Amino acid sequence: MIKGLLRVVAYIVVCVLLQVTVFNHIHLFNLMTPFLYLYAIAKIPAGFTRVQVIWMAFITGLLVDIFSGTLGIHAAASTLIGYYRNPLMHAFTDKEMLEDASPSYVTLGTGAFMKYIVCLTFLHHTALYAIESLSLFDPPYLLLRIASSTVLTTLCLFVIEAFHMERRSGEL
Repeated sequence: MIKGLLRVVAYIVVCVLLQVTVFNHIHLFNLMTPFLYLYAIAKIPAGFTRVQVIWMAFITGLLVDIFSGTLGIHAAASTLIGYYRNPLMHAFTDKEMLEDASPSYVTLGTGAFMKYIVCLTFLHHTALYAIESLSLFDPPYLLLRIASSTVLTTLCLFVIEAFHMERRSGEL
């Protein structure tokens, strides 16, 4: 459990640093922004309880808010996905995961992991952009931002996981 906690803290530190220094400044077509810090939340080991996951997600979102100058929108959206992470993870797989296993292509299976990441990302982006807009003044633009950012973030997370999995297989 301690090893898993240290891994999660390392993911959070690296992902938050990358998010606030690099990815917050990427706005493709003024629509798409990748949110890499979701990777840290998605990779929390299966043995963590729902309350522990919610706290980790909240702290991750709060750190992004503090360093980005936003007023709690990342903390709110991250807390929401922290709440739904365990049920989503279990909804897409039939196998029992080891307590210290993190969700990945290997532990969940490729299809299940992809569905898990897409749902987690879509849920996060829907909450984030709905809170950010504070109204439904321009619903088509809001939906376009949610969809396009979900696609971009999901692709980034898939690529990171593929490199992470490749690096792990090289160590064996």
